[in-house]
Order: sequence, then structure tokens, then C-alpha cells
Amino acid sequence: MKVIYKITYPNGKVYVGKDLTDSINYFGSADGRLIEADFTRAQRRDFTIRRERRMASSRWRSDS
Repeated sequence: MKVIYKITYPNGKVYVGKDLTDSINYFGSADGRLIEADFTRAQRRDFTIRRERRMASSRWRSDS
């Protein structure tokens, strides 16, 4: 199953991506250095990331 998903970080920034395996633990390939720059040490201690499935299909072409 191929999935388009949206990840929302606590600061309101959004990442939209594609997962070709529909893995529950895949949260994109965002650059950790950029994410670290958005949060203080205190903010990194406790935060929640939301991952929403936006679209799913088993019929997408493999080159899409």
C-alpha cells in the first residue's frame, strides 16, 4: 500500500511525504539539523508529532 501522509510538528511546521510500504514507524526523511534548530533543549524534552494519512492506494504506478 502506498501512502501520502502529512506530519505536523508542535511549532506548526508541516512535512508532506510518500511512504511506499505504509510502515507505522516511518516519519519521513526530514533533516534532523533543521528540526533541532526549531526547538530549544527544554522543548525537545516533551513534544508530540502528528502523522495523518492523507491518501492511500495499492494501484499507483511504481514510478510515481
